[in-house]
Amino acid sequence: MPLLLFFSLFALLDFVILFSIGSEIGLLTTLLLVLATGFIGLHLIRREGTATLARAQQRFAQGEIPSSELMTGAALIFGGALLIAPGFLSDGLGLMCLIPDARRLLGKLLTRIGFKGQILGATSAGSRGVPPDGWEDASGVKREGRQGDGASSHSSEQAPLEGDFISRDEPRR
Repeated sequence: MPLLLFFSLFALLDFVILFSIGSEIGLLTTLLLVLATGFIGLHLIRREGTATLARAQQRFAQGEIPSSELMTGAALIFGGALLIAPGFLSDGLGLMCLIPDARRLLGKLLTRIGFKGQILGATSAGSRGVPPDGWEDASGVKREGRQGDGASSHSSEQAPLEGDFISRDEPRR
């Protein structure tokens, strides 16, 4: 419910700002700006969606987890969607999603207010997406991890996870 309230207040504030600025600069100029940012956002979504998918597939092919590419792509697509929305407040936030330093700043801000994990391409130290030594992929094939790029299966900061594997087909006890 608080999220719905936040989005409702954001949309209301966005329209108030749009109408206030629109009354100062005129209807035609306002419409041209809204249409221009909408086309830029649409182009950005199409381009970044395809590019993000290609980068993610390349990282999967290398045996790495493409978390930072997916989060950066998601932030760029979200920024494009905000540019499509009519309003100057959403356009400003959409432009912030496009600038790398502003995107990192937004990621830090979101983590401070309660969102966890990697947000908007801000990666945590030590998470390179490199599989540990002797990992098995989904098909059960044993693969060797990469050594020499600073990643190892055991770090002094984190202990390895231990536990039992339960297959989806196997009934739980």
